[in-house]
Amino acid sequence: MSAAILTQLHLGLGSFHRAHQAVYMQALHDQGDQTWRIVGGNLRPDMLETVAALQASHGAYTLETVNTAGERFYQSISSIQEVISWDKDLSGLVKIASDPNTRIISFTVTEAGYYLDAHNHLDEGFADLRSDLEGKTCSTIYGALSKLLHARMQAGAGKVTLLNCDNLRSNGERFFGGLKQFLGKRDDQALLAWVSANTTAPNSMVDRITPRPTAEIRERVKAATGRDDPAALMGETFIQWVVEDHFANGRPAWEKVGVEMVEDVMPYEEAKIRLLNAPHSCIAWAGTLRGYQYIHEGTLDPEIRQMACDYVTDDVIPCLEDTAKPYPLDLPKYRDVVLDRFSNPNILDTNQRVAMDGYSKIPGFIQPTLREALGANRSIDAVAMLPALFLRFLQRQQRGEIPFKYEDQAMAPASAQAICSSSDPIAAFAAEPVLFGPIAGDERLVIALRKAVQRVDEFVSKHS
Repeated sequence: MSAAILTQLHLGLGSFHRAHQAVYMQALHDQGDQTWRIVGGNLRPDMLETVAALQASHGAYTLETVNTAGERFYQSISSIQEVISWDKDLSGLVKIASDPNTRIISFTVTEAGYYLDAHNHLDEGFADLRSDLEGKTCSTIYGALSKLLHARMQAGAGKVTLLNCDNLRSNGERFFGGLKQFLGKRDDQALLAWVSANTTAPNSMVDRITPRPTAEIRERVKAATGRDDPAALMGETFIQWVVEDHFANGRPAWEKVGVEMVEDVMPYEEAKIRLLNAPHSCIAWAGTLRGYQYIHEGTLDPEIRQMACDYVTDDVIPCLEDTAKPYPLDLPKYRDVVLDRFSNPNILDTNQRVAMDGYSKIPGFIQPTLREALGANRSIDAVAMLPALFLRFLQRQQRGEIPFKYEDQAMAPASAQAICSSSDPIAAFAAEPVLFGPIAGDERLVIALRKAVQRVDEFVSKHS
């Protein structure tokens, strides 16, 4: 009798999961290891056309990758073997989560989807989180997992790993803290005790540039493969996944297909967040202010590239290398590889996609370098350029002068309005605790931001 196929249930069928985690599972399948499969679904009624297309193809789709030389490659991905339809009770997901053969529940809900403030406390200022806490809905990661894990507990289905695949520092640890707070606020002591005893939440670091799919991708896929694939998507050829090997009930043999299974993900994660994610945002904000549409246009602008390079060289590397032991990565080399990746004109990654969620990205990606540099009495002139760019971006957005819809789940409209209508927007911006946490209002931050904003204005005026 053959062994049962084990399941990784993934929540969030967006482009990144399908161009990243699903690709690693596909690599195992291609090697002949069919031990695991992915079942996917969404927590909200979005991406309905893509979900319908995936269901029609039994989860299969085409991935286009492109390198910096412009060479394009096409791969059929079939590792997502079942796609669950959404309903308000998440009944399809509950059924899969309750199956003893489901051993991993993974998720990509974006950085803002965890509702954590600067102190890693749940921020109940969000209506959807409050609704989930009250049991009216289950649309957040916490509300959904509470429902899924309660069903699993009731079914006696055994231990399960909760695997965060988002760009959040200490993502597993912070998510797990948020989940336990959520259960505590609900006074669900039975589920809280079960979760503590029967789940793990390893930290992970994920990396692959994956633009939002466009009609052109579908056309290229059809021309190259003959398949008319409405769920086709594209990404760069570079791919990386680093995961702490702390699983509750088994896992795929990912180490055989290039996943780095480690004891501690922190050095890799910190380098990626500060040397990749933060410069990415810098280029998106600066590029938008200069009138560009795509990330590669900004990266190829010498002034914008220099801003990103100075931020890493002058402020980030001294912070990360200010430790007792050598850093496990060659940080200058990592910086250069990142900027070369951003320069790829074939990716057509938009500023709109990368510029989003500034109210999460400043505290998550940028504030640590500001805080550590100030703590060491070092200059913050280079890193201050990033929040200064966002301030000018935010002011334009509030005036309706950004050429795209800006999405920011963590931004309270009243906060943005108050900053932009203040008689001293720079001081008001620097005083916002959501953005700057323990250094909010620090006079050294205010002074550095005033100088940086002046430099941003000079930079913008050259192309006005």
